Amino acid sequence: MKIKEFTLTTIFLSIILLCAFTPFGFLHLGIIKATIIHIPIIIASIILGPKIGSFLGFVFGITSIVSNTIAPTLLSFAFSPAIPVLGTSQGSFWALFIAIVPRVIVGLIPFYIFKAIHKSKTKERSNQKSALFLTGLLTTFIHTFLVMGSISLLFQDAYAQAMNANSTGAIFKAVLTVFFTNGVVEAMLAAIVTAAVAPPLLKISKK
Repeated sequence: MKIKEFTLTTIFLSIILLCAFTPFGFLHLGIIKATIIHIPIIIASIILGPKIGSFLGFVFGITSIVSNTIAPTLLSFAFSPAIPVLGTSQGSFWALFIAIVPRVIVGLIPFYIFKAIHKSKTKERSNQKSALFLTGLLTTFIHTFLVMGSISLLFQDAYAQAMNANSTGAIFKAVLTVFFTNGVVEAMLAAIVTAAVAPPLLKISKK
């Protein structure tokens, strides 16, 4: 089991690093970067447990810092302390919190969400797949909410400047726009891939 766990962890880590440092992992959308890196982390958490999921989430956070430092976008100040916050001449260490903490959480909670949804002791594929689908969906929504909520809270003025928002209502509207555009796309993609990929890996992990 130890060898199997180590092997699967290495595979997931390789996928994360491959996505992080190729155009596939972070998709530039002008103001912000959409990502698919959370998907292998969700699957790893379900298969290997919350500790390994959290570790992989931490790696995701580090790659986010590196990516936003090397190829910055308008909101990269919220993910890298090396990028000056809009309206200032220096970066903020709060960027480390936004880049890392939500990503650790995205590796922690899928295991528990899946267990909570998949309460039935039956081994029906449809029951398992629906639980996996909802786990991918809910985890991604939580991740998007934590990231965008943290940015709007910790960098309110800079975020308002980036989004050309001149009121609290406008900032809230901008956050919701991101949530219901790339957030929904990321969530649906995560749900579909998790439901498709996780079942055979669950079988392998239990043998």
